[in-house]
Amino acid sequence: MKPRVLFLCTGNSARSQMAEGWLRHLAGDRFDVFSAGTHPVGLNPGSVEVMAEVGIDIAGHRSKGVNEFTDQSFDYVVTVCDRAKETCPLWPGRTRLIHWSFDDPAAVTDADAYRQTFRRVRDEIAEQIRLFLRSCRMA
Repeated sequence: MKPRVLFLCTGNSARSQMAEGWLRHLAGDRFDVFSAGTHPVGLNPGSVEVMAEVGIDIAGHRSKGVNEFTDQSFDYVVTVCDRAKETCPLWPGRTRLIHWSFDDPAAVTDADAYRQTFRRVRDEIAEQIRLFLRSCRMA
């Protein structure tokens, strides 16, 4: 059985969606990958745009609430923002909770910084995913 990973943030609009896309892209079908938000607000078009720039299509993703997943088991639950970490539900069993804190690119209001922030966060998430994959190979 493949390891199951849930990426969790507040809105499930940017960071967790990009993390889901990156893990699928970099790991292929080695994991079952999901994302959700504590207060989902819809997929941010900025996420779709910057992921497409690196050849990853997340346009078909949808914003989901964490409640869709609380009755499921996961090997890893990764919170990608501090607010989600504070409100993360508990998962029974052997779920490993991991926290990565990324800036919220969707919160940027300056038009000039908007896309640059999305790109920076996208690249930071990619690096964390690569580190995660290396650590999984060593375990």
